[in-house]
Amino acid sequence: MNAQLADLIEQVDQLMETLEGHAARHQDKIDRVHESHREGATNLLHYAQLRTRDFRSLQAGLASIGATRLSTTEPAVLARMKSARNVLSAYAGEDLKYTGEDVVNAFAKADDLLEARAERLLGTLQEQEHSRIIVTLPSESADDPQLIHGFVEAGMDLARINCAHDDAETWLRMIEHVKAAARDAGREIKIAMDLAGPKVRTGEIQQGPAVARARVTRDQAGQVLQTSKLWITAEGDDTDVPPEIAELPGRPALPIQVEAPWLHKLEEGQRISLYDNRNRKRSFTITRVYSESDSHGPTEKFAVLAEGLQNAYISNHTMLRRDFDRTRVFGIPPTEQKLRLHIGDRLVLTDAEVVCDPTPADGSIPRISCTLPEAIATIEPGHPVLFDDGAIAARVVEKHKGMDGYTDVTLEVVRAKPNGTNLAAHKGINLPDTDLPLPSLTEEDIAALEFVATHADVANVSFIRNADDVAYLLEQLEQIALRSDDAEKVRNLGLVLKIETIPAYTGLPGVLLEGMRHPNLGVMIARGDLAVELGFDRMAEVPLLISQMCESAHVPVILATQVLENMAKTGLPSRAEITDAAEALRNEAVMLNKGPHITDCIRVLDQLSRKLGNSQRKNRQLLRKIVSWSVGPQV
Repeated sequence: MNAQLADLIEQVDQLMETLEGHAARHQDKIDRVHESHREGATNLLHYAQLRTRDFRSLQAGLASIGATRLSTTEPAVLARMKSARNVLSAYAGEDLKYTGEDVVNAFAKADDLLEARAERLLGTLQEQEHSRIIVTLPSESADDPQLIHGFVEAGMDLARINCAHDDAETWLRMIEHVKAAARDAGREIKIAMDLAGPKVRTGEIQQGPAVARARVTRDQAGQVLQTSKLWITAEGDDTDVPPEIAELPGRPALPIQVEAPWLHKLEEGQRISLYDNRNRKRSFTITRVYSESDSHGPTEKFAVLAEGLQNAYISNHTMLRRDFDRTRVFGIPPTEQKLRLHIGDRLVLTDAEVVCDPTPADGSIPRISCTLPEAIATIEPGHPVLFDDGAIAARVVEKHKGMDGYTDVTLEVVRAKPNGTNLAAHKGINLPDTDLPLPSLTEEDIAALEFVATHADVANVSFIRNADDVAYLLEQLEQIALRSDDAEKVRNLGLVLKIETIPAYTGLPGVLLEGMRHPNLGVMIARGDLAVELGFDRMAEVPLLISQMCESAHVPVILATQVLENMAKTGLPSRAEITDAAEALRNEAVMLNKGPHITDCIRVLDQLSRKLGNSQRKNRQLLRKIVSWSVGPQV
């Protein structure tokens, strides 16, 4: 036996011994998972240990003699190692060391286990499909069942409802429409609902002056193409601008309110004049009058549309004139103010309840509150602080407790656009290096979880950070089961753990093992939040690494965030997002978000799924026949 072959045999034998020893040392964790997950838990421990060392030289050595490169070990790690060892035995002229079913059929069995888990959690695949399509239901679908029917006809496999929006009554209408559409289609459409999780956001920012603008649109030569418009109603009338006015070409009509007696005297063709906030005289002509009366006689509603040929800045102090009759404008809301932050700027984040002044008169650093004051206590100098999905990045440079007992954290902006980036009130704050002192489920989440367990099939759980968060989730689900009339339904609710934080990613094996105590488990790769916390440079590899770890546990994966997003918004996909969608379809399900062209996205994704189902299985390439090459010129 040559030295290279002997060395490879020794490395493979030692590696298998190491993997089996690691699993044996954690047998207590394997024993705690649900019995249906025991095989997956053992294989997960093998794979997790495998990925803690660099085996590229072993891969190269095995590849040099035509043995497996160990690049697709996820479904059955030891079986792949045993197969490699058998190849080495054959080269060495020895009898094959491993010949049992655990080697011969290990991959097929693992694939069957994963598909069985996916079918239980996500539903049965349609004919020729490779991956399921999850579609986020917009709020209007609660009152438009045909919208959901269109999703189902296009290829939707699961409907997603976001509990961060709408209310229980709206959710129930959505669910009823989904079930009706599924019955009409003659197939199963499962319902998944997202729990929002705790949110850390910026506090209030001082409002600006109550001024709004009625605007014309002009061509490149400065000629007016569309008029500026005022939608004038009586004081106190807060009804929305009607669709026929909102959809008029040009800039939206500016809603204003005036005294009712003055309004009721207006007639079509009359002219209204004013001096705007810049003291510039402007005039508008009444082009439409709207009134409604009932059987009692008096007018119930009254409004006019007035149009002008110039822009006008209007406030609640603006006076309108019709001949010699005047009235004051009401109903202009204060403008929203934002902080304009540049690289190098400083900002104070505080646990005090303050209203931020974006431009303090004394020249001091702006001070903004945090909706989770407890987070301020755990932030330390050097920690990164990310705002608005990472649009602004800052780093803590100082922490100070004042005489008033409140703690201020001074930040220095390290990332923003070249000309600065706006930060508004109520924008998300990410603290990737800070251990936040809060449970993964809020009281609202627990109430929503009870609704989901009663009315839906799957709960997508946000803000998972570690195994303790998963344990807390399972405890809360058991408490709901004890209160329920159908405890078994609750205990078998599908649970999808959203991996969207750095701790959840780095501690993924422990998170999975804790989750595998539950019989009906999946994972969602939430690429958006992960990208914020990890940085975009890591997003080329991290989703794949998560998917591989989950495959080793035989746990189904949903890939989410920005799949075909450009197409959903504009109706046309980019070349890059078609490639991205194809990669996403390696997982058991792909989630689409909302957009005006989402039905077209479903069709495209459905077509891709059916086509690629013959070509790929997770991260393995399937060698189907390429018809294009068989009919072209032969070489």
